[in-house]
Amino acid sequence: MLVIGLTGGIATGKSTVSAMLKKAGAVIIDADTIARAAVKKGLPAYREIVAQFGTAVLLPDGEIDRNVLGDIIFNDPPKKQLLNSIVHPQVSREIKRLLKQIEKTHPNSITILDIPLLIEADMHKGLGVVMVVYAPQHLQVSRLMQRDHISEASALARVRSQMPIEEKKKQATIIIDNSGTIENTCKQTLEIFKRLKNSSA
Repeated sequence: MLVIGLTGGIATGKSTVSAMLKKAGAVIIDADTIARAAVKKGLPAYREIVAQFGTAVLLPDGEIDRNVLGDIIFNDPPKKQLLNSIVHPQVSREIKRLLKQIEKTHPNSITILDIPLLIEADMHKGLGVVMVVYAPQHLQVSRLMQRDHISEASALARVRSQMPIEEKKKQATIIIDNSGTIENTCKQTLEIFKRLKNSSA
């Protein structure tokens, strides 16, 4: 089994590339999906979040309001760190469990760890292949403005709240340049996947 880390920055197109890889036959472990499941009502991470952030972060049904929580941590780095310290251990444990399961059921698979904070959380260390989906900052900003219907200042603030994409690029063993057309990105992705498949066969 070949395990690959996949990451990018906000609005660089990581989810698009992840979907292309899945369609090509890769097994995807999606950290965002795991994180959402980890903070469901009644679970340990949920209880810890409510204890630390209060009931103001809850929806009427008692589940966590991700938008409210997102706004809090976006404007407060120490609180962002606190939330990560609650959620990340749960996500890491589940990823390890899934990897063991895939190793048993699909030993010859190419497994993609789709993790937005792969590099920030040092989860790229020990991986043979780190794939970064790249688009320059000005494109991230314009795509965010379009996607989320927000101002340039808001989009820029969101981009700057993350590790710069140029820094992530330096940690990559493979770069998928998503600054052009979707067809071009698809072509790069499929060529890379084919190469990886052949090298791991």
